[in-house]
Amino acid sequence: MVKPRRIGLFGGTFDPVHIGHLRGALEVVEQFRLDELRLIPSARPPHRDTPQVAAAARLAMVELAVNGVAALTVDDRELRRDKPSYTIDTLESLRGELAADDQLYLLLGWDAFCGLPTWHRWEELLDHCHILVLQRPDADSEPPEALRNLLAARSSTDPQAIDGPSGQIAIVWQTPLAVSATQIRQLLVNGKSAQFLVPDAVLAYIHTHGLYRALN
Repeated sequence: MVKPRRIGLFGGTFDPVHIGHLRGALEVVEQFRLDELRLIPSARPPHRDTPQVAAAARLAMVELAVNGVAALTVDDRELRRDKPSYTIDTLESLRGELAADDQLYLLLGWDAFCGLPTWHRWEELLDHCHILVLQRPDADSEPPEALRNLLAARSSTDPQAIDGPSGQIAIVWQTPLAVSATQIRQLLVNGKSAQFLVPDAVLAYIHTHGLYRALN
């Protein structure tokens, strides 16, 4: 009997990908013993501003960032889709390629999770995956009313005990890293160094291609 695969999904603009993304992803891989965690760059995220650099450059940076890290891979399906990057479409597409009992884990930051009621067909997400909410010890916000009943019904008190291909929510406490793509872009616009905030290969790509420079 073939053992079900455990696959994590981590979407974002990755504009640019940085150590916060990568460290958080790796912690989840180790904690949940995932076979694979796919970073999925989004093309036109419905709830965020248009990414500053082109999709091809963001994809290239993510590929450079995960090179040599066995458990982390890149999935470019949202960049190949000629419409906004709806997560439900990505999940349905992936489910069509996997065995019925394979486990999918969708990684969401706390802010993104709290915004779920505004997402396209958000009530259907748990039909296709489990949701891992990445939480930092210093976060103190409360979920919106629309999510409280969902959390009460679907939350797992023991994330390690999540079973089946989909349907549960777990809060995953993570090491806080005070780094953001906005911060990195601002540093680069101001001509300052982003070393140690992004992988060296990503920083070299940024400099080689003149990304995130001041426009004047």
